[in-house]
Amino acid sequence: MTDRKDFLTREKFMAELYRYKKGSVTRRHFLGVTGLGLATSVFSSAVSGLRSAAYAQGSIGDRVVVASWPNYHDPANFDAFTAETGAAVDLNVFGSNEEMLAKLQAGGSGWDVFVPTNYTITTYVEQDLIEPIDLSKLPNYDPASFDARFADAGTVNGTVYAVPRNWGTTGFVVNTSMLGDLPKPTTWKEFWDMTKAEFTGRTMVHDYQLTTIGNALKYYGYSFNSIDPAELADAEKLLLEVKPHLFAINSDYQPSMRSTDAWMSIAWTGDGLQLKRDMPEIDYVLGKEGGELWSDFFAIPKGAPHRDAAYALLNFLLNPEVNAKEVAFHGYPVADARVNAILPPEMLNDPIRYPAAELLSALEFGAAVTLTDPNRAELMARFKSA
Repeated sequence: MTDRKDFLTREKFMAELYRYKKGSVTRRHFLGVTGLGLATSVFSSAVSGLRSAAYAQGSIGDRVVVASWPNYHDPANFDAFTAETGAAVDLNVFGSNEEMLAKLQAGGSGWDVFVPTNYTITTYVEQDLIEPIDLSKLPNYDPASFDARFADAGTVNGTVYAVPRNWGTTGFVVNTSMLGDLPKPTTWKEFWDMTKAEFTGRTMVHDYQLTTIGNALKYYGYSFNSIDPAELADAEKLLLEVKPHLFAINSDYQPSMRSTDAWMSIAWTGDGLQLKRDMPEIDYVLGKEGGELWSDFFAIPKGAPHRDAAYALLNFLLNPEVNAKEVAFHGYPVADARVNAILPPEMLNDPIRYPAAELLSALEFGAAVTLTDPNRAELMARFKSA
């Protein structure tokens, strides 16, 4: 027994370890919460050469700082990169493109690599926040191997500013064991209506205006990307009605779905696959009305402090064999034909990774205007504060 308020139970430690291993929290958060940060600091100072391989090579430095999404990278690949180069990967996790943009606009992010979504790249270029990619430093990148539909957004006015990482969809996950006699929802209207009724207190939505507002707009049959004031007013009315019935607003929803504190959540492809793989009762659903089709990219922000390490990491992750390990871990499809050629058939035939054509045809790529539209930003702020 202990009276210490900061005592970390075994269950809490394992939960934090799981979140760290899945890429849901940063290394700094994990070390701080678990109390391992001080021990690591002492150990690092006591053991000379702990991170010395890169210095021995005299090349890329001892670290590379990455800003990315939850549950999105295989830690084993980061470990392999560190073993090969001596540069440790420090991961910063974000839940929305608005967060990433605000951090870069504020300056001093310290990032070397970040992972923006297709519709945001023109904004980064216009605001001079992103560097052109020097393709000579990425011998593992073969543009001809990539599906143009998921790669073209990285090129603006003929200059390559970002190279493709993954693509996917935005749908929702539902724990079918909690449905009782209810049929499994297949539409966004059913998602929102169930949240207000049978699943009250058990549904999560993203802390991300694009997807949360976008899928509220789908309730009425509007475009996922609408900035029409009247249509946004309808979406706000729905979101404010739903707000008291939500379990949480959080883009990192896996822990709550796994614990069954939450039964349903807006979700991305890879999270849907990871949850289904570990908990077969959880299904991933693309609303029949449509929603989002997206592609993510690797990019280097202006003033990246460890630029050589950034290029080294990107080139490492673009190796088809390494990328195939990423796909096996995170569940997102890639647009690189070289990777797909070495994936097992069961991955290529998975209906979560590769949905039926009729479901994909109803989806929209995010529009650049949604990132900076003040009406959508203000709507999301009112929703969160209500």
